[in-house]
Amino acid sequence: MSTAPPHRSATPCALLATLVLLALPATARAQLRPLEPIDWTLLGAREHVNAQLGLGLLQGQRASLAGVEGRLIEGGNMRLQVRKGSVVIDAGGTLRRIFHDQEVFAEPVGGARPQPGRDRHDAGVYWISTLVPITRAQARVPLVLRFGTRLPTADNEQGLDRDATDFFATLATRLTRGRASLATEAGVAINGTRDPTFEQSDLLVYSLMGEYRAGELVPRITLLGQQAGHGAPIERGTENLHELRVGARLGRRRFVQVEWVKGLADFSPSWGVLAWVGIVR
Repeated sequence: MSTAPPHRSATPCALLATLVLLALPATARAQLRPLEPIDWTLLGAREHVNAQLGLGLLQGQRASLAGVEGRLIEGGNMRLQVRKGSVVIDAGGTLRRIFHDQEVFAEPVGGARPQPGRDRHDAGVYWISTLVPITRAQARVPLVLRFGTRLPTADNEQGLDRDATDFFATLATRLTRGRASLATEAGVAINGTRDPTFEQSDLLVYSLMGEYRAGELVPRITLLGQQAGHGAPIERGTENLHELRVGARLGRRRFVQVEWVKGLADFSPSWGVLAWVGIVR
């Protein structure tokens, strides 16, 4: 793999997330986007449906298989949660990705092909997961098990993703004190690769999210990503990802959410904006 210089420099979950943060390198080597963190909206709530639709603009994003860096536009980011009893089905994905090549940093691999123009068009990755509460929703320290899969909907010839099936399982908890809350999630992702001699890459996935509810306005800050084990081989398309998101949600039943994104790894964007509209009922 070509190594271009970096372009930017007392619960088990809480402990694990803390260890992850301490272990992160200053620069890191991903599939295109990290796993979205748990949305706690329906867990222990009266509502049964949480539907969201959004857009994304990410600058300085690296597409590993294609070996290019550029601007990524995500059109039609979707998320749908449905609660049945205490269990929540959580699914999402991206209808369309448009990637504008701006810089080549490595030769394409894994079947990716150079494009005649500077734009690559492809479907995004879709995922589905199940959220299963381990403790009662009213517990002082609620625990939630999440497990699911990401489906091979992307075309690896475009080089934006791997066209491979991934599986993941995480454990999450959330601590609430008055209007403030802190949620942590950590687990493992088993990702398929484009290398027939090394068919899967096992990664630690994590998120840490803080929120403060001020009436209809909920500011939040989130750190999320994925990390290979120390000394583990890193395959193209399954590199490490780390990013910081700062934003806010306005509204309860109907809401708007905007987040600014700052990448903390070579294969995360240098910066970006994610925007959502949603309804809970």
